[in-house]
Parts: sequence; structure tokens; C-alpha cells
Amino acid sequence: MITRLWIAAAVAASVMTLAGCAAGPNEQLGTAAGAAGGAVIGHAIGHNPAATVGGAAVGGLIGNQVGRSVDQRNSYYYPGYYPNNSYYPYNGPTN
Repeated sequence: MITRLWIAAAVAASVMTLAGCAAGPNEQLGTAAGAAGGAVIGHAIGHNPAATVGGAAVGGLIGNQVGRSVDQRNSYYYPGYYPNNSYYPYNGPTN
């Protein structure tokens, strides 16, 4: 039971750490989904906490890059998709 608790805590910490580094909305979603999927696959392959955390890290990085690619594609092909060339146009000073 304690091992499962540590695995869950490590996965949650790695997901939050990787999601904090993401910039765009799809990049954040890709990071979180990739980390969760990577953790599941890592645990299925290795059956130990190190494999789970390693899978979460690798999955998060891959998901981050896929999400970044989607954000770049959306801003290039659909110029009005992100108003004012920012992901969060109403965040910050308005002057």
C-alpha cells in the first residue's frame, strides 16, 4: 500500500512539474496526457516505481512536443486562433 502511495505521489509531482513548463493550451494538455499515459505504460513494462516515473517523464516530454506542434500549426494556419499572438490574450496589463 505504501509503495502505491509513493508511486502516485511521484507521478502527480512529475505531471505537475512538466505541466508547469508548458506554454500553450494544447502544450499543457499534451504534457499532462503524455505523462499519464507514459506512467501507465512504464508501469506495465517495468512493474516498479522507477519505470513508472521514467515513463511519466518520457511521456510528458513527448506529449509536450506534440502539443507545441499543434499550437504552432494553429497559430500559423489560423492567424485569428490566438488573438494578439498570445495564448492568453486577456491575462496581464491592458494598457
